Amino acid sequence: MADRGSLGVMYIHDFIDAAGGLATTEQLLTFMSRKSLQTHVRKREIVRVCHGVYAASAPDVAGRLAALDLMVGESLVACLGTAAELHGFDTEDDGRLHILAPGVRVRPTKGVMVHQRVGALIERVDGRLCTAPDWTAVEVARTLTRPRALATLDAALHVGACTVGDMRVVVKEHAGRRGIVRVRELLEYADGRAESPMESEARLVFIDHGLPEAELQYWIVDRYGARWRVDFAWPDAKVVAEYDSEDWHANPKIWRRDRIKIGRLEERGWTTVPMVVDDVRVHPERLASRIERLLSGPVSRREIP
Repeated sequence: MADRGSLGVMYIHDFIDAAGGLATTEQLLTFMSRKSLQTHVRKREIVRVCHGVYAASAPDVAGRLAALDLMVGESLVACLGTAAELHGFDTEDDGRLHILAPGVRVRPTKGVMVHQRVGALIERVDGRLCTAPDWTAVEVARTLTRPRALATLDAALHVGACTVGDMRVVVKEHAGRRGIVRVRELLEYADGRAESPMESEARLVFIDHGLPEAELQYWIVDRYGARWRVDFAWPDAKVVAEYDSEDWHANPKIWRRDRIKIGRLEERGWTTVPMVVDDVRVHPERLASRIERLLSGPVSRREIP
């Protein structure tokens, strides 16, 4: 049988659940003392989400926004990275909540950023007010470095949140704002086939160093009839480039599969260029030079019979 302390925590959790997953200080003080509330928070038996609002466990982004709604007494509008996460294309994951300045004063904190964005396009996602996806993608991209900006634009296209045309309209409306020229230029290269931010960064390296345009997510059939998809391919030269993430190094199953993949492609005459984060961010010239040499070599490579 559970002890009295456990029953107390269970009761609090049930109470919070019945209240919709969040409870205010006033609600909790109807059946416990302020000292008891502080003790439960200190023991991490309940979570203080924001000033005066608590949850049974750490909430997701939607729950954190709902807690802020309770705190300020009105429905807040998510923007920038938080809106990007709600739309499904956040690439930065900075851990903070980004909201538009509401009608009442909200003081920024370590975990909450308040932004002034007059004229922002607003819509609802699963009941939550947030800036529209095209507006969000452009606003986020213009605050980032070129590689990360392209990653955001690619991600927005990849999930189908908006189109290049949609974002061009927003860029035109934002003429003169800081970073908007960079976004306009990058939209010429944005491609929804990119499946990760680092693929986007690698592709920008290829573009900046004048390499021929690569085929993205290209399928190759090996001599046994198996199909393998590669990140980047230059079919005429039979060269592919693959980005290896940290998961690749940490997961033996993924490592073995990719070893087989490289071997099967070599049998068909393909040369594989593996890339890691340092190749893309620290030594981009070396990476581009290596691929350029391979592309300048013999057009046809011998298959293993």
